Amino acid sequence: MLAQATLTLQRMGKHVDVMLAVGVLLILMIMIVPLPTWVMDALLAVNIAVGMLILLTSLFVLKPLDFSIFPTLLLLTTLFRLSLNVATTRLILLHGQEGTAAAGHVIEGFGQFVVGGNAVVGLIIFIVLVLINFVVITKGSTRIAEVAARFTLDAMPGKQMAIDADLNAGMISEEQARKRRSDVAREAEFYGSMDGAAKFVRGDAVAGLIITAINLIAGLIIGTAQQGMNMGDAINVYSILTVGDGLVSQIPALIISTAAGIVITRAGSGDTMSAEISGQFAAHPKVHYIAAAAMFFMALVPGLPFVPFMLLAMGLGATGWYLQTAEPAVDAEAALEAEVLAANQVEEEKPMSDLLLVDPIRLEVGYGLIDMVDSAGDGNLLERLQTVRRQIAQEIGFVLPPVHIKDNLQLGVGDYRVLIRGAEVGRSEIRPRNLLALEGQVSGGHVEGVATEEPAFGLPALWITQDKRQQAELAGYTVVEPVTVVVTHITEILRNHAADILDRAQIREMVDMLSERYPKVIDDIVPGQVSYSLLQNVLQRLLTEWVPIRDLLLIIETIADGLAEQRDVMGLVEKVRLKLGRSLMQRHLDANHDLAVFTVESSLEQIMNERLLQSPQGNTNLPLEFNQWQRFLTRFSELAAMQQADSPVLLTTPALRPYLAMALGKAMPRVAVISVAEIPSRVQVRTLAKLSLHDAN
Repeated sequence: MLAQATLTLQRMGKHVDVMLAVGVLLILMIMIVPLPTWVMDALLAVNIAVGMLILLTSLFVLKPLDFSIFPTLLLLTTLFRLSLNVATTRLILLHGQEGTAAAGHVIEGFGQFVVGGNAVVGLIIFIVLVLINFVVITKGSTRIAEVAARFTLDAMPGKQMAIDADLNAGMISEEQARKRRSDVAREAEFYGSMDGAAKFVRGDAVAGLIITAINLIAGLIIGTAQQGMNMGDAINVYSILTVGDGLVSQIPALIISTAAGIVITRAGSGDTMSAEISGQFAAHPKVHYIAAAAMFFMALVPGLPFVPFMLLAMGLGATGWYLQTAEPAVDAEAALEAEVLAANQVEEEKPMSDLLLVDPIRLEVGYGLIDMVDSAGDGNLLERLQTVRRQIAQEIGFVLPPVHIKDNLQLGVGDYRVLIRGAEVGRSEIRPRNLLALEGQVSGGHVEGVATEEPAFGLPALWITQDKRQQAELAGYTVVEPVTVVVTHITEILRNHAADILDRAQIREMVDMLSERYPKVIDDIVPGQVSYSLLQNVLQRLLTEWVPIRDLLLIIETIADGLAEQRDVMGLVEKVRLKLGRSLMQRHLDANHDLAVFTVESSLEQIMNERLLQSPQGNTNLPLEFNQWQRFLTRFSELAAMQQADSPVLLTTPALRPYLAMALGKAMPRVAVISVAEIPSRVQVRTLAKLSLHDAN
């Protein structure tokens, strides 16, 4: 029997969408089709049960998005409740002369037993419930929903930037970043929907008052004028039916309104409401002592009952004593082990010859940032940099050498600098005890802090104290830790200088690893046909244009095939790009898998081609005259900003592509220059803007 029931439930689960559609249609049919009293009793009981389920679910959710269906559910339950009001009104007005059971036993029970058979008391209770629902709970929920929707929408750009920063810093993977972006969008949609759905609840409360008045007044008129009832009997029957109907509809409405307030006010702390309440009340034992003293003095007030206040005083005092004495135990063995491990971490003296070596990647920090590097300090910079190396290896196709970190007393207290093969490529200053607040697209409200510039992307920001974090977040700022600022800056530097980091030794290691899987292929090509020097030049050129070199076998085979026609590095790079095909375009496609590009007008391309032909062997630094090129760059930057393109794509001819890529790589390194020949046949191209001859003059 149990197995058969389980199988039936599984079959029903496959048709939930059909069942939902049928359920909505049945709700609408309730308003039209007269129902017998036993069906009405069942539906009213279902209404109360649904309200209880929604309330209990709201108590157990960890964050509002865990109950993202709530706005739609609010609309459906309101519609269901109003349809029941229509159906009960029909029964009351058509069959009221039959007695208090005319609209079913549920309404009769609420009208007699719940309020003791006193219609006046029931009517007052009904009005009180409506006022509580309409004036207190619903009004407060509506206001909270409005404010939450506004602040959520204002904070969206900042949250997106924070996700990008975490992704760049290696703290999260691409999959996690996509999920977080989806959660941000869902959160904005949720609060926007709740802002509108709260209006349904307020409208439902108003409709309840009107329906109750209609039932009472119209019932008295119909009972006395049409059914021949005397006024006393009519008042008795219709008042009980009206009050019962009002209570049986307003109690579930009040329950669901309370659930709406609970869901909206949840802060998404990652814990249930019961756990938060117990944890936060237990955090301050002295509060219980003060409350116990207050209850004790209340017990001594003449005229007040002594026993309940004294019992509360004793209970609160005992709770405070228990919370104060039950401190969490400390794991002494773990603490001792950590202390011994820290004591044994003594750096061995390095030979003098090591001072002559140049580190591929080096980070030098001022003495104020040493705790950020020390594993026993407040930061986790070493661990974060390991994650960054792993992430960049997956992106570009080779493992970066470790970042050598060294303190430099010549730097300022909060200064740091990054060196690639001994040359400084980045420097900045942070405040390790403060937080960095990045301005969003919509940042409202004044936040006190020290103005600065975020080092990785040059964004305006403020250094704020720890206690102003919540104020800054409410004002639309994205607040990040100092270690995140450093990691994000280093990540961007490593991406931009990957070509400078890749050396001959690393290429040999990469080829050796490839040779283990494809020994015959590699032995035939490297270094016989393709020398390590040529391979390094091609790979570095690809990395300069942010082209991943993960498919090293395909790159080596393409170079070997291309050597039959030419040995020019630029020409070989173009052949490799053509061979990479779709994988090259993948990172430039939008959510619809379309390629959004900027293009160059044919007349301007003609001028660039002529300048290219006039230069010796096509070696020209700029495709246009210097002044024209500067105006071209300015206009390109303006168009990219207008289209909100962080990594714009410029589409041009195969002949111009390498020269434009080299020229733009110096001025606009985030621009990807592609040729029409590199676009796969099934990719749809969408032009964002066209750069014309007028833009360069």
